[in-house]
Amino acid sequence: MTDQTKTAVITGAGSGVGKAVAHIFLTQGYNVVFSGRTESTLASALTAAGHTVGNGITVQTDVGIPSDVDRLFDATIEEFGRVDVLFNNAGIGSPPIDIDELTVEQWQQVMNTNINGAFLCARRAFGEMKKQQPQGGRIINNGSISAHVPRPNSTPYTMSKHAMTGLTRCLALDGRPYDIACGQIDIGNAHTDMAEPLSVGAKQANGDVVGEPLMDVDHVATSVLHMAELPLSANVLFMNVMATKMPFVGRG
Repeated sequence: MTDQTKTAVITGAGSGVGKAVAHIFLTQGYNVVFSGRTESTLASALTAAGHTVGNGITVQTDVGIPSDVDRLFDATIEEFGRVDVLFNNAGIGSPPIDIDELTVEQWQQVMNTNINGAFLCARRAFGEMKKQQPQGGRIINNGSISAHVPRPNSTPYTMSKHAMTGLTRCLALDGRPYDIACGQIDIGNAHTDMAEPLSVGAKQANGDVVGEPLMDVDHVATSVLHMAELPLSANVLFMNVMATKMPFVGRG
């Protein structure tokens, strides 16, 4: 690694937002660690980056498993020597049903990935950034507009994203002595495979089912890159990037 080359760890990098962010970081000269649950998906995402593939590696990781997270960061340090950026992106949802119809197992799956996983990755990244020389780095959490308001029948996911806001604030405060900056991007209706059904029909607060506008996921990637490229003396604490006409700002 040269002194000029930064290293970014992207969780949930096999598809959607994570893949788009990993690709744009590669095009900007970063070393990029693609992390996700399925090795074949990660390999396809890395191959799709084309000529920039030389600076990327894949590490199969379930962020809810502490030993997997340790293996992810150990592999990153072994390959590239440091961690400059963590995009804490991995997350899952639950079936859109009333809370009493959710199983405890469905609840625990969301909490383990979205909260425990985010904590475990932030914990290791913080530790590496704290001890490396030069000291410091940046953690960017994927919050979602669900960190502000819920969709109908989204209790586990919405609760997890409110928790992400707490993590962001704590890391932004506790990272100050070590030049560790932390911010959160709250995304609304990025066009990914996961969000595609929203364009067909999504349940609204009044009970209607309405197709919603989507935006190109590349706008999320450029926004995350902007946050990452700031000097550590500056920080975007919260950013909301969303499809302009999605039903978020008005009354539900």
